[in-house]
Amino acid sequence: MSEQRRGLLLGVTAYAIWGLFPLYWPLLEPAGAVEILAHRIVWSVVTMAVLVLVLGRRATVRRIVADHRVRRLLALAAGLITVNWAVYIWGVNNGHVVETALGYFINPLVTVLMGVFILGERLRRWQWVAMGVAALAVVVLTVDYGRLPWVAVVLALTFGSYGLCKKQAGAPAIESIAYETLLIAPLALAYLGWLGARGDSTFASHGAGHTLLFMTTGVVTAVPLICFGGAAIRVPLVTLGLLQYLTPILQFLLGVLYFHEDMPTGRWIGFVLVWGALAIFTVDSVRHQRRSVRPATEVAGV
Repeated sequence: MSEQRRGLLLGVTAYAIWGLFPLYWPLLEPAGAVEILAHRIVWSVVTMAVLVLVLGRRATVRRIVADHRVRRLLALAAGLITVNWAVYIWGVNNGHVVETALGYFINPLVTVLMGVFILGERLRRWQWVAMGVAALAVVVLTVDYGRLPWVAVVLALTFGSYGLCKKQAGAPAIESIAYETLLIAPLALAYLGWLGARGDSTFASHGAGHTLLFMTTGVVTAVPLICFGGAAIRVPLVTLGLLQYLTPILQFLLGVLYFHEDMPTGRWIGFVLVWGALAIFTVDSVRHQRRSVRPATEVAGV
């Protein structure tokens, strides 16, 4: 198997696992979203610590700890991913799977807007068209829901901001996740201790299978991350960008076909507009990438 094909397989695996998460989190009920989140953080710390030790990445973690700027960015990233995980788990376990899919559909567009307003980047003409169509979609969906689709908006904003922090920090995936979860683990442990003291913890009160499921939350967090890291160094960024749509597509299909969430006409119109915006954005990005690569290839030939 070629390296590019292996990278494609790893990328599909990562995004497919993330897309199937709506089937996983309800298995942890009757635990509430915050208890599930706390366990995910704690078991992620354990899993990432093992990975850091096994892969010999302690020196990289020490460099992260020694760099004040990187520490500050990863601390902000830790807060953002905590909110993202909490809202996602709550959304999935409370009948908002389709809305969580919407959040990850619009996430690439939100990321581009952050590049404009925070990094001073400029949009091309068709990118502005895509943003306009996406804005119209949010208006249509707000009217349909009777409220701002806040689950989708929070997921897109927090994950987009998280990606920006990670980009600015420039730290490797495994080491940075290990450091981020380590930062928020004390709060998670304190909450689980408080929950246990009140007698409200579900960790050991619903059988060994329930306990083991909680313990797998760290592995479930780590496996797609490792696959994504392997894909990122083997396939072109354009391919990786297209693969990211696999996650919300799977989430959307699960929400409609498996969880049977309502999809009235207005909601369909909103999603069609979002997909149209993504199609415009993706086609423009691919064309721009090809135009950029061609002159570089010609110069290299000369």
